[in-house]
Amino acid sequence: MEAFLRSSRSAMREDVDQPSPGFHVVLGNEACDVDSMVSALAFAYFLSKTAHSDTVTLPLLNIPQSELVLRSDNVFLLRQAGLSPELLIFRDQLDLRALERAGRLRLTLVDHNVLPSSDSYLEEAVVEVIDHHLLEREPNPTCSVTVEMVGSCATLVTEHIIQKAPEILDQQLAQLLYGLNTEQMILKDMKVVSETFNVAISVLYITLEEFFQRVGLEAELSSCCQKFGFDLLILMTISFTESREPIRELAVFSQSSRCREQVCQFLEQSCSPALDLRPISTPLPHISAYHQGNRLASRKKLLPLVKAFLKEQSGDRCPGPGEEEESDVPPTPMNSLVEGCPLNEGLPQISAQDLQEKFSKLEGVDL
Repeated sequence: MEAFLRSSRSAMREDVDQPSPGFHVVLGNEACDVDSMVSALAFAYFLSKTAHSDTVTLPLLNIPQSELVLRSDNVFLLRQAGLSPELLIFRDQLDLRALERAGRLRLTLVDHNVLPSSDSYLEEAVVEVIDHHLLEREPNPTCSVTVEMVGSCATLVTEHIIQKAPEILDQQLAQLLYGLNTEQMILKDMKVVSETFNVAISVLYITLEEFFQRVGLEAELSSCCQKFGFDLLILMTISFTESREPIRELAVFSQSSRCREQVCQFLEQSCSPALDLRPISTPLPHISAYHQGNRLASRKKLLPLVKAFLKEQSGDRCPGPGEEEESDVPPTPMNSLVEGCPLNEGLPQISAQDLQEKFSKLEGVDL
């Protein structure tokens, strides 16, 4: 992967002003979350290994280079996979309009299936789409479309690779594709508050709509809570509109309906600061979800609220799954804010065989 990215950057710098060859650009969506970035990198790498033409294949991140620092999940995963951000190609480094006018552009869209109005001039160059969102694209015989409502676009890219070119799936590529694991997403940027029970607060850089599409999500959240001793999990998401305005959402997960309802009520009624929470629907019975109107209320502002709630509930304990609301189990000992993260030592090493075994278990399952 590293050699491919280096050669792509080199080819872009040397050949972009030359009459030939053309460029096949794999373009992620404008949110440029982890799924979009990984899908663009992995599918471009796949094309470079399987295409039989002189066309230069480029994975393109659909943000300016300066905005990568705002996406800490992306930077974290790249670091764990041993890839430098300096190897990436960003939207402000490649003139797609000039390539399209010169007839030198082929475009594959990953993690979106419709171009925004600002990119409508690129429509004629689109030759393939791979996405996991609702299909909004008009049929076109010159464009191959793969759209399935699965948890991530990287899942579909992985299927392409395993079915058509499994020999290219080395450990580095497998690490990138597997780094959308739910547990790792939650643990990567987490703080834990402990009083009479344990509350974990994680920041995610995708929308709740995308997060809720993950296969077996509630089971994964429950497993994560049991594994690390969390009674309740608060997920704070941040994403961006096309005009780069932040969107904040909040979700509360707990197997205990009483615990979840108490925390939600406290956060809804909070005045210092007011979160301006507006409920949004969710298909998952153990999750309450909200749009957060106060875009300035980051996790740093939420932590004191959670600590205040726990002190208010001192002596009361959230029942675990299968327990009665009344429990003789003693409360968890008081503790301070835990600053550490279970992933401080890095992601687990994922091999190509690990990834193939995971997909083999999904055979016959409707994703």
